[in-house]
Amino acid sequence: MGRAMRRPDTNFGWPAVALFAFAMLATLAFAAPFAAAQNPNSQNPNDTAIPSALPPKSGETPKASPPPDAVQSIRVRTSEVAAPVTVRDRSGKLVLDLTKKDFHLYDDGVEQKITQFDLGGQPFDMVLVVETSSRVQPMLPAIQKSGVIFSQVVMGQTSRAAVIGFDNTVDLLQNFTSDGDAVDKAIGNLRVGTAGARLYDAMARGVSLLQEQPRGRRRIMVVVSEAIDSGSSAKLGEVLRSAHIGNITIYSIGLSTASAQLRAPPAYTGPAPIGPPGTFPVPIRPGMPMNPTMETMEAQPPANLDVIGLAKWLLQTGKSVVSQSSLEAASNSTGGMEISPKKDRVIEQAMDAIGGELHAQYTLGYQPPGGEKPGYHTITVTVDRPGVTVRTRPGYYIAPPVR
Repeated sequence: MGRAMRRPDTNFGWPAVALFAFAMLATLAFAAPFAAAQNPNSQNPNDTAIPSALPPKSGETPKASPPPDAVQSIRVRTSEVAAPVTVRDRSGKLVLDLTKKDFHLYDDGVEQKITQFDLGGQPFDMVLVVETSSRVQPMLPAIQKSGVIFSQVVMGQTSRAAVIGFDNTVDLLQNFTSDGDAVDKAIGNLRVGTAGARLYDAMARGVSLLQEQPRGRRRIMVVVSEAIDSGSSAKLGEVLRSAHIGNITIYSIGLSTASAQLRAPPAYTGPAPIGPPGTFPVPIRPGMPMNPTMETMEAQPPANLDVIGLAKWLLQTGKSVVSQSSLEAASNSTGGMEISPKKDRVIEQAMDAIGGELHAQYTLGYQPPGGEKPGYHTITVTVDRPGVTVRTRPGYYIAPPVR
């Protein structure tokens, strides 16, 4: 029989495949730079900037790469400071006919260029923080009645507001809304809670809510409470630092616990103390420390501080303080004001006064000078008109860089 004819082999061996792949890669490597040169504007969206590996040109000093620590030393400065300004004449009436050129603003004694100027027309984002502890029960009806004033006079037509109630817990009773009826209802439905008063935690929650809101609107917090805190994890100094950085103005209506207790039914408060606070009139167990309140004592500011001095101390230390002036210091340090009504009906008048000032207040904005150091910086505002009083925030705080 004849020998069968062999069919040609159509399979390439592994060496042939490797040679073919190498040839294709070489072709692509040659073509890619050529195509980029033909179309220099083409760019791969996935490309990232890569430093050039080419040597420097003749006479050109090579650029050294920044050390790793240089990135950590960069500090972001405050981009803009907003200073709310209230101007009153000799009789206490609000002055509403001033223009931008009438104002002079100084940062640490150096006059600054005013980049923003507004008179009461900027919309607000507001948080109302209300104490609902059992200690303020006699005053709660007056607080509830003030809801209609807050929703109509303080909020106005373009503002949005949220309501926070606090006792031993902090509760968001109404999220941000422009519906004044919903805000009035939330205030009218306030209920008496426990004896706790986590004031600083509630203020911290309010600051956090305001910081989450869009820019371009004024940020206001109104606090209706005693100047007493019990059980908060937040420190008042830390709350004020965040308020300063967020350009948040704090107004407060300080409730009088003593006035409320006079109208409250008698209650058993436990046995009378047998010694002054902080003393040990009876022997203590061996090994027990003699200073259980040392942390509180160490947090006290120096004696004879005025309200502004107390505010500066709180900002610089980030601590809290047991003081009847704590709410006043918080309000004054941000350009707001504190009102302490002696009677229930004055709560409504105080709320009306806050609304009247907010809608007749000037807002001056400026870029603080570059290279400012962390810490407290003073703000001074003057007006080219004799016989008027000017109130604004006394300064602002810049936090140290995070390490």
